[in-house]
Amino acid sequence: MATASASPSLFLRSSSSCGGRTNIITLRSSHSRFPHLNRCHVKKSIALTVSASVSVSNPELRAAPDDLVSSILSKVLETDGGVLLKSQQHKEVAELAQQLQNYCLNEPVKSPLIFGEWDVPYCSQPTSPGGGYRSAVGRLFFKTKQMTQVIEAPDIVRNKITFTALGFLDGEVSLKGKLKALDTEWIQVVFEAPELKLGSWEARYGGESQVKLRITYIDEKIRLGVGSRGSLFVFQRK
Repeated sequence: MATASASPSLFLRSSSSCGGRTNIITLRSSHSRFPHLNRCHVKKSIALTVSASVSVSNPELRAAPDDLVSSILSKVLETDGGVLLKSQQHKEVAELAQQLQNYCLNEPVKSPLIFGEWDVPYCSQPTSPGGGYRSAVGRLFFKTKQMTQVIEAPDIVRNKITFTALGFLDGEVSLKGKLKALDTEWIQVVFEAPELKLGSWEARYGGESQVKLRITYIDEKIRLGVGSRGSLFVFQRK
């Protein structure tokens, strides 16, 4: 298959600013790795972080980002990763994302909120996640079913696109990568060669790839990031 040689540049790319306005409980980490955390510790830390971030004297301060989160999700869900949106609708999503940056946690890279399972319902460049499988030609042969990302403590990232090929054959492309914190907002992920599964057939192709992402907003529901080529990504916690 010609499209199988395309490297799926899944979900992570980056640039944008993050102005924190609330104090949170964060994890201590080194420049290059996250501290070792088990699932229980992560869940407890997330609960503490969320609790700390919403414990403000004025409830309206929390209502503002909640409303923005609801608005952005209402615009991006069920849009085939953004493919079905028109130019004006992409602009509206970008404006909401810009407003949400004002409510970003301090040092989001250190927050345990990054860990967990995420759907990827939107990218401002819809062909960016998934490479050739999501291109205009690729979508003629591969119908995307789901795009997901799992971030496991301390530093493992797993990206996956599941699809139906030619209308009847189930398949998926997956990537496993190692996450590195570049600073308090930027992360870099170095991925191993992609793995393709098509029916009962499996194969690896291509080589290593790396991507960068700047986290511009994160809470218990969504995560926003802007890629190095300017693509806006919306991640929704599963």
